[in-house]
Amino acid sequence: MADNLTQIDFVWKGKNKQGKVIKGELSALSETVARAELRRQGTRIIALKKKPKPLFSKARSSISSKDIAVFSRQLATMLESGIPLVQAFDIIAKGNENPAMAEMLFAIKNDIEEGDTLAQALKKRPIYFDELYCNLIEAGEHAGILESLLDKIATYKEKTETIKAKIRKALTYPIAVIVVAFIVTAIMLIFVIPVFKDLFDSFGADLPSFTLWVMGISDWMVNYWYYLVGFIVAAVYVFMYFKKRSKSFNYFIDRVLLKLPIIGMILHKSAIARFARTLSTMSAAGVPLVDALESVAGATGNIVYYKAVMQMRENVATGESLQYAMTQTHLFPHMVVQMLAIGEESGAIDKMLHKVADFYEEEVDNLVDNLSSLMEPFIMVILGILVGGLIVAMYLPIFKLGAAIG
Repeated sequence: MADNLTQIDFVWKGKNKQGKVIKGELSALSETVARAELRRQGTRIIALKKKPKPLFSKARSSISSKDIAVFSRQLATMLESGIPLVQAFDIIAKGNENPAMAEMLFAIKNDIEEGDTLAQALKKRPIYFDELYCNLIEAGEHAGILESLLDKIATYKEKTETIKAKIRKALTYPIAVIVVAFIVTAIMLIFVIPVFKDLFDSFGADLPSFTLWVMGISDWMVNYWYYLVGFIVAAVYVFMYFKKRSKSFNYFIDRVLLKLPIIGMILHKSAIARFARTLSTMSAAGVPLVDALESVAGATGNIVYYKAVMQMRENVATGESLQYAMTQTHLFPHMVVQMLAIGEESGAIDKMLHKVADFYEEEVDNLVDNLSSLMEPFIMVILGILVGGLIVAMYLPIFKLGAAIG
């Protein structure tokens, strides 16, 4: 994974063995490595430079994981229809609305025309095609079943993207509600409460302790709100800094998320679904179990599960059964372990894991669809404490004054 982060994108222009001028893109660790790779392909380099990064069109022209999923399905469909590989790339590239994706597909097509296999061409672009993807393509090419395996890869990518979207939806809803509640609270403290404070001061009456406490917070917000903003910005920066650089911090965050009510359940089930879907796809491709588990670990999307699957890999490598190794992690439900045990005994692990993946993906769908009703009690408590507390604090003196007048 660390190697992928150091890849540099280059644009190049050169001549092939026939003297024809060609150009394209290449990802490499350095300019020296890029030149060596082009020479290995038989290209006489005319120009080679780092690919410029546009300031304003970056978001529009970047290649997303969804683009890769759509491409996988298109390529699988065309190859199953009998269209030659090079022609399929040409058709997909010309019809692609994303300029960056189209450019990359033309470059891959050029690599294949120069003699690379599809797996070799994809491995030159590890930013977009991870080790799992390339290994499955390579296995399909070696076994002569590229078309059927591409269909499995396309299904895998589509399912993965669907479940990612579900997770984003699950996390966005409660976070958005809480953020809006805090914004409303801040607006009330800065603009509304001071109006009530001036009104109550004109009465000259003693105010309840709760009201005085809220007014104290309001005074602090009015005078020192920039401290709060600075703290939030600093906290976000520190969080992102350690999230990008600290594995232990990410492990801690993932453990906390897994223990959250409702959200934790969704993350657990989605990790199991990804595990089952990925291992099913790799088993169907004939990838050895020990090799497959390393790729599966990275596909779970959670460091807690990543470490658990890597431990499973070590145990399986020493001779333990996958079923026993899975039990030792204490992360997988009994049903998953038993389904896997049946698959091991019958020699149909891929089919059993496919059923497990379907089941847990449906579970995630149901949980996300019902998230609003499941989260409603927690959201009501937060809103009641933040907004309701402020309203009660402001009306307590009014009730007290009304009782005194009565």
